[in-house]
Amino acid sequence: MIFSSRRSATGVRSGREVDVSPLTYPEVGATKQGVLPPGYRHLRHRVALPAGSFTLAADAVLTWRMHRAAGVRVTTSAARAEVGARVVTSLGVGPIRVSAPNQVVWVVDDDQRAGFGYGSLPGHPASGEEAFLVERDDDGRVWFTVTAFSRPAGWLMRLAGPAAVAVQHAYAWRCGAALRKLCRPW
Repeated sequence: MIFSSRRSATGVRSGREVDVSPLTYPEVGATKQGVLPPGYRHLRHRVALPAGSFTLAADAVLTWRMHRAAGVRVTTSAARAEVGARVVTSLGVGPIRVSAPNQVVWVVDDDQRAGFGYGSLPGHPASGEEAFLVERDDDGRVWFTVTAFSRPAGWLMRLAGPAAVAVQHAYAWRCGAALRKLCRPW
């Protein structure tokens, strides 16, 4: 099972450090800093959310509701994103599904920003990191951004080529559309 390890189910050490040894890439936390490493495909997708929706959007992102509303199956070791939580996302049609095991590597949850980044674990079709962040700017506007860097982790993704890139962009778009819908005032 993906959640078994030598550590606790969350993999959290004291001081909120995470055991990054199982991750499939070395640039852990790059999506939080915003400087994406070379040698990967980069993705940034940003959408405006309804005015006044920061708290609702933040909760939807941090509790996996946005992912589920986007049609993603989510199995996780934590009801709310926390550093070290293991997450398996699954996309597909009917019995044909692609599962992607991840580990949350950073979380932010304050008055202006809320979200997390997770990194790929062995078994993920890609190697890299993806972040989902809700931000409130100085003018009170609310934004949702998906930021990612990735490269193929195996033959399936290499074979998929440009189709894999299109799927990642469509996934980011679906997440944004789902979050906008969850935050509608009616």
